[in-house]
Amino acid sequence: MPQPPAQARLDDRSSAPARPGASRSRRALTVLGALLAALLCALGAGASPAAAHAALTGTDPAKDAVLQRAPERVTLTFSEGVLLSDDSVRVLDPRGERVDDGKPAHVAGKSSTATVGLRSGLPEGTFTVAWQAVSEDSHPVGGAFTFSIGAPSKTSVVLPSAEPDETVSALYGIARYAAYGGFVLLVGGCVFAGHCHANRAVRRVAATGWGTLFGATVALLLLRGPYTSSGRGLGAAFDLGLLRDVLDTKPGTALLCRLLLLAAAAVCVAVLFGSYAPAGDGRARAAAGGPARPARGGGRTPVAGPALAGPTDLAWSVGVGGALVAGGLAATWALAEHASVGIQRALAVPVDIVHLLAVAVWLGGLTALLVALRTEARLPRLAVRRFSRLAFGSVVALVATGLYQSWRQVGSWHALTDTEYGRWLLVKVGLVVLLVGVAGLSRRWTSRLDTPHDTAPATRGAAATAKAEARAKAASEARPEAEPEPEPEPTSEPRPEPGAAAKAGGKAKNKTKTAAKTKAGAKAGGKAADGGARAAQLARQRAAVSAARTRRERDADPTRSGLRRSVAVETGVAVVLLAVTTVLTGTQPGRAETEQEAAGQSVTTGPVSLSVPYDTGGPNGRGTAEVTLDPGRSGDNTFHAYLTNPAGKPADVPELKASLTLRERGIGPLGISLNRVSAGHWSATGVQLPMPGDWQLSLTVRTSDIDQVTETDTLKVGP
Repeated sequence: MPQPPAQARLDDRSSAPARPGASRSRRALTVLGALLAALLCALGAGASPAAAHAALTGTDPAKDAVLQRAPERVTLTFSEGVLLSDDSVRVLDPRGERVDDGKPAHVAGKSSTATVGLRSGLPEGTFTVAWQAVSEDSHPVGGAFTFSIGAPSKTSVVLPSAEPDETVSALYGIARYAAYGGFVLLVGGCVFAGHCHANRAVRRVAATGWGTLFGATVALLLLRGPYTSSGRGLGAAFDLGLLRDVLDTKPGTALLCRLLLLAAAAVCVAVLFGSYAPAGDGRARAAAGGPARPARGGGRTPVAGPALAGPTDLAWSVGVGGALVAGGLAATWALAEHASVGIQRALAVPVDIVHLLAVAVWLGGLTALLVALRTEARLPRLAVRRFSRLAFGSVVALVATGLYQSWRQVGSWHALTDTEYGRWLLVKVGLVVLLVGVAGLSRRWTSRLDTPHDTAPATRGAAATAKAEARAKAASEARPEAEPEPEPEPTSEPRPEPGAAAKAGGKAKNKTKTAAKTKAGAKAGGKAADGGARAAQLARQRAAVSAARTRRERDADPTRSGLRRSVAVETGVAVVLLAVTTVLTGTQPGRAETEQEAAGQSVTTGPVSLSVPYDTGGPNGRGTAEVTLDPGRSGDNTFHAYLTNPAGKPADVPELKASLTLRERGIGPLGISLNRVSAGHWSATGVQLPMPGDWQLSLTVRTSDIDQVTETDTLKVGP
């Protein structure tokens, strides 16, 4: 029995050998998928406290300091601004009870500081300072240190981990990646639909992006509280008090604004894809070369052309409104992350917005182009060329803004190779170069779309499939005539009694009418059921024929097949690139890391102490000088030197001299007038140091009239 044309075509496709190009494309996508999985694993395994962007650079009292009297306040200094809450700084006594006033604040309005007052009458012992805050670029930081009053003592304080819950941290990272992906699909899909080509599949890309971004933003808003509060699990995501605290912060406000902008984006998307297009808009579309969209209330057909075709007021309104909404969505990242912290903020924020929009137009448009190529047999060459020009402009903007951001965030070649941010940035640059290379191959395929020998196979394939579809339609619509149902044979029944003839005649007549009605209804119902089944079967057959025809026409054009494969590879690389970008936004910039290392080397948090061994070469000429500079900062200091012999007893020497020199600034040597306090103890007050830095200490020890030695070491003086 001959097969229907649709089924025969499907069988032919299933038995046809696989094309080498398709096999290469699948292998390339497999490799890219494995690379993405490896990067995501590295993201999960590499998450560490080093991703924090604000570092503690100074404390008062100093860490492990022993004070003779209780301080009035505890002050912390950070490398960048931090956001404070009621529990940002807690001071606990040896029994674990809070002794602070619970009102942390910035010192003199400086966002890079935090201070909290202490109660009066504190006992002697070791006190613990536990702190946690949120850096200006939205990342949580935390830690602890101790100081003692009178003398160190045992403490019963057990501090919770400063790191967020692992489950919360993992979900927060996934939501951040989903938010970036949703933004890319939403903006890129809408730009592709409005400028290049719009159909049902492209509409789904934009709608998927909107839904993903909305869901990810809600998740980030709920997870923000437990993510920035140490020791809080996933259940704290629904704590309304914690959510209210999040909304009072800059990152929380940015997320809330993003939700409001998404409401406006939904209106723009609805207008863009014709949900509220006026009936007269079809004339403008027809004048622009695209098919007229039917008026509202009629059947809607898929749009084959740009959604904003023609210089109409609606097109301008949707274009300008969509651009403003897209820029606002990008600003919710720029104003709450890296661009809002560091040097040149006024320039960095708009540059970051342009960078995000360029990424979204390029990568999101790639996804829309891939979907359009896979769902349409004859995607218009004008649509591909329009996107090619659009992608080129996006790449130019991406490179220009990326160079500026790289300089701003890295700052030096050393930071590019020796910091985590710099290494991830090199990976991103490599992926961008790879993506541009594949895009160049796609542009070559695009330039061949007008070549006659590339379009001929598709034309022949389209004609053949059109004829086959016509034959299938004719065969499926030919319905066999219904066979007449056989009449029921009469059956012999016993003769009724003469006395019941009239009564029985009436009953028989009624039964005959009822049976006839039942039989007629059954026949009508059967015919309706058969008709519905035939209609459903016909619809499925037509859909199969249409799908087979689309695939045949799509694969018959070698140029479009090559373009589709290269765009698929581009999209795979874009997915990996987006994952690396997400990692970068959660990694401490190289410039900040190097500045913190320099601050850690030059900034002190209390008295500076040195142990300087000496040997004059004479009798009793060996010993050690313990030198202390208090508070070890620029300005007024007190200098102490304690000399001991090898037995650890005070060593009394006839003369001790000291001086300080800051060679990098050409300051000094500054002599220190030492006074003998007791055996082995020398001191000086009012030692003025004009600026912080690495000061060279020269210590001259004379143990006899002829035995003398000068030793040098470095004192790190803070601001």
